Amino acid sequence: MEASRPPQAPQQQGGPASQIPIGRPTPPSSPPAPKASREQGCVKTPNLPPLAHRLTVVLVLATLIAAFGSSFQYGYNVSVVNSPSQFMQQFYNTTYMERYHSPMEENVLTLLWSLSVSMFPLGGFFGSLMVAPLVNKFGRKGTLLFNNIFSIVPAIMMGVSEIAKSYEIIIVARFIVGICAGLSSNVVPMYLGEIAPKNLRGALGIVPQLFITVGILCAQVLGIRNILGNSTGWTLMLGLTGIPAAIQLLLLPFFPESPRYMLIQNGDEKKATKALQRLRGWDDVDSELLEMRQEDQSEKVEGHLSVFSLLSQRSLRWQLISIVVMNMGQQLSGVNAIYYYADSIYGSAGVRESDIQYVTVGTGAVFIVEASGRRLLLLCGFGICCGLLRAACLCLQETVTWMPYVSIASVIVYVIGHAIGPSPIPYVVATEMFRQTARPAAFMVAGSVHWLSNFIVGLVFPFLEVSLGPYSFIIFAVICLVTLIYIWLVVPETKKKTFLEVFQMFAKRNKVELNLGDVVTFPKSNGSHGNYT
Repeated sequence: MEASRPPQAPQQQGGPASQIPIGRPTPPSSPPAPKASREQGCVKTPNLPPLAHRLTVVLVLATLIAAFGSSFQYGYNVSVVNSPSQFMQQFYNTTYMERYHSPMEENVLTLLWSLSVSMFPLGGFFGSLMVAPLVNKFGRKGTLLFNNIFSIVPAIMMGVSEIAKSYEIIIVARFIVGICAGLSSNVVPMYLGEIAPKNLRGALGIVPQLFITVGILCAQVLGIRNILGNSTGWTLMLGLTGIPAAIQLLLLPFFPESPRYMLIQNGDEKKATKALQRLRGWDDVDSELLEMRQEDQSEKVEGHLSVFSLLSQRSLRWQLISIVVMNMGQQLSGVNAIYYYADSIYGSAGVRESDIQYVTVGTGAVFIVEASGRRLLLLCGFGICCGLLRAACLCLQETVTWMPYVSIASVIVYVIGHAIGPSPIPYVVATEMFRQTARPAAFMVAGSVHWLSNFIVGLVFPFLEVSLGPYSFIIFAVICLVTLIYIWLVVPETKKKTFLEVFQMFAKRNKVELNLGDVVTFPKSNGSHGNYT
């Protein structure tokens, strides 16, 4: 039932003020019709009404369910094989002896264990290659639901691996669950970036990384010897990754698809308006629909972009280079070396074996400290990560008795530095640097670089640690420094900017102009029509 018409607000261009149903927050007054114009080569985008900037229950729940069901698994599977590694390797050796009646050689065991660890990021690489076709076909939410197959199936496989007496099942399952992580690490930030208002895009953009780190912490807590990190509990520990997927599969269908996907890519104005009204908590969403129409109009010349056409687009050249550099810097900074091989690192630092499991949990706990922001946080984070203190500490550990614990402190400071910027911000910035039709291909490129770099670290670090010892961290420090210099010189601040405003910021560096039609006509949610010139 509708309420009686409230006092008329000033008339908007193209139609009367719309009625506002009971139960929706009422804006103090209806703003005048948004206009956009081109002045000095820039496009003015409409200011959204104040109430469109707030968090709503639907927006919060959609964010939490998407992040818990997908991003949490990424973090969990990064760290889940660390604590029970000795029991898993014993299982590998025992199974090999039962088959071939001779013990497994040390180098073969090292290779199999490196494969068990590195199959996860390799699967992530292939998952990233699937991002663009899946999100264009099934949508953002639909892809997340489809992706749960790649979590539930390997969870069952890893859970029965000991009964089946097959370490090959673990290696294959790690590859499949890596596909899940590769898809989710790209699709979740894309989905959240498209359903969030621009002033909340940064805050919601770090939620996936927060859940990744919570997943890491949960795996480290469960990996304590008295819980599941023992000879009888490690298979259950590996199989628990299917639970968040099952929860997401049950709950996410009740939440909206990305309005931008439905309007710009599917052309379904009615569903896009309804989804936007649910996410914002009120009916007056004309200003955001106008901004989407403006983005749609600016992209019509380019059309749908594949990866190959994205690579040839001059207007997106520096955006593409930037996300490649940031994702390489994020992974080649060495953060996943700490989580894949934390026990080994702390053991080489001189920590007693009985204390390693608790130190590892402490590393995960400090990683939960998250912050929002863009360029400044990237610079600060990479600046902290390129410090050489941890390498110096590891070098002196045999000459100074208390140095192993300083080494631990230096690694924890490094992890905090990574959590400030390099971990969460590249995903946020990647969402903001690309418009709707280019975004899936861009995430496909960024995700491929991310996971390929992750795979290289997971596969190479055990051999790097043996050959270089503590000096291996110097390589990571140099990579962090190079990334910091690039961000300082090239990457602009994108906080609270619309997608078109960010595009315009790069236009000068790319030596292109942003072309729009002279008039964009849009149907208002009350049935009338408006335009801007």
